[in-house]
Amino acid sequence: MADGANAILVRRRRRELAAGPRTTRWTRGNRPLAVLAAVFTLAQLALVRPVLGLGWDEIVYVSQVTSHHPAAFFSAPRSRGVSLLVAPVASWSPSVPLLRVYLALLSGLALYLALRAWRGLFPARVLLGGGALFASLWMTLFYGPQAMPNYWVAIGALISVGCFLRMTAERSSPRTLWGLAAGGALMAWMRPTDAVYVAVPLLVLALVRRHWRLLLVLAAGLAAGAVPWVIEAYLSHGGLGARLAAASRIQGGLGWQIAVDDQLRSLGGRALCRPCTGSMPTPLVTFWWFTLPVLAGLALVVAARARRLERTLVPLACATTAALPYLFMIGYAAPRFLQPAYALLAIPVADALWHLVRGPGRSWRPVAAPLVALVLAGHLAAQLAVLDGAVSRNTESRRDWGRTADALHRLGVRPPCLLTGHEAIPIGYYTGCSSGATSGNNENITMAGVLRTAERLPVAHLAPAGGTPPRYARSWPAHRISDLDVRVAPGP
Repeated sequence: MADGANAILVRRRRRELAAGPRTTRWTRGNRPLAVLAAVFTLAQLALVRPVLGLGWDEIVYVSQVTSHHPAAFFSAPRSRGVSLLVAPVASWSPSVPLLRVYLALLSGLALYLALRAWRGLFPARVLLGGGALFASLWMTLFYGPQAMPNYWVAIGALISVGCFLRMTAERSSPRTLWGLAAGGALMAWMRPTDAVYVAVPLLVLALVRRHWRLLLVLAAGLAAGAVPWVIEAYLSHGGLGARLAAASRIQGGLGWQIAVDDQLRSLGGRALCRPCTGSMPTPLVTFWWFTLPVLAGLALVVAARARRLERTLVPLACATTAALPYLFMIGYAAPRFLQPAYALLAIPVADALWHLVRGPGRSWRPVAAPLVALVLAGHLAAQLAVLDGAVSRNTESRRDWGRTADALHRLGVRPPCLLTGHEAIPIGYYTGCSSGATSGNNENITMAGVLRTAERLPVAHLAPAGGTPPRYARSWPAHRISDLDVRVAPGP
């Protein structure tokens, strides 16, 4: 018995000794990623600030699930993913700061989980550097705490590509398969068309190499995320083809259109560049954009020499297909459109930067590290400056909507009510009114419908100062609010 008990103790001790180093390595590898996610969360709350009011697109998404405001018109390109994401808070609280804090915390946690999906594919320092590069972009910080889909497509892309590569390289656990499906579902849940562009290289690679299980799991994840969008297409838009056609029309018609220069102009802090006119940002702001393809090429060279080409080539291919439609198929730009591409580029680029710091010979190494650090410091300073300008402009524009809403209340336009015309969706939300449009991309009511509503509710039409009102509002009393001409229908 003594020998048997002693043998049990010896085996237990061996298991503890064997588990100890692995536990330590796991902790060391994940703790820096957790710290990065925490810093990213705090940076959002400090730099973007929770008091920032809701923007136009946010209003559309949030109003679908809140009981405190009428739902805004939901056009064909949009998906319900963001609305469901914010529902745990927006469905019961009108507090914008609470929503911002919730989204900041959620985005930080999502970044941590997305980077963890790449464990074992690259050293921890590369994952930390790639995560920091992506998290420090002004559009990542700006949109992290906002109710917008593109950041979440980027997170889904990171998870999908990381889990896919781990399965092809290691035949990893069933948990990795679930991660692959979840990443595909998250992308499609947020923006089905973006999900397809990101996933094309993965689907092709799985098909060519006959990885049938990976192909099935990824396709199932994409389908699961896209099902609500497809069902809604048949219920509300006349079918899938009709919805895709309407989405293309609303976006100006998808086709061969070079938007590279538009994307460059938007890097200066413009949330939407449509039409995209004006001067280019300074070279200090756009420098990083031109270095991305150079560093991506260097990352391929480094990976080829290290005989791990696939784990670098695949994310670069997915980043390319994710960026193509927004660079060459639409006639306008927004910096958030390329967030999935930036997220996928970040890890290979970080690998290339670490090679520049540590790879060259001893004579170059003392110079390389300070030079790379100096360039990254300048890049970070430029990103923070652009972020500050973007936050200031958006804060003021959203406060202006609030001031217009206050003026409308003084004119007797109070909920329940209806606003039509210029910026009716955002101003209607701040006023507590429904919004209507008799033409254009957000058409959801007829002129006769507006007049019938005016017989029982307060109705007002908004137009830029000096603009021509529609026929149904020409006889309504006019008022000037800031730079708007407001015509209020006679009381019911």
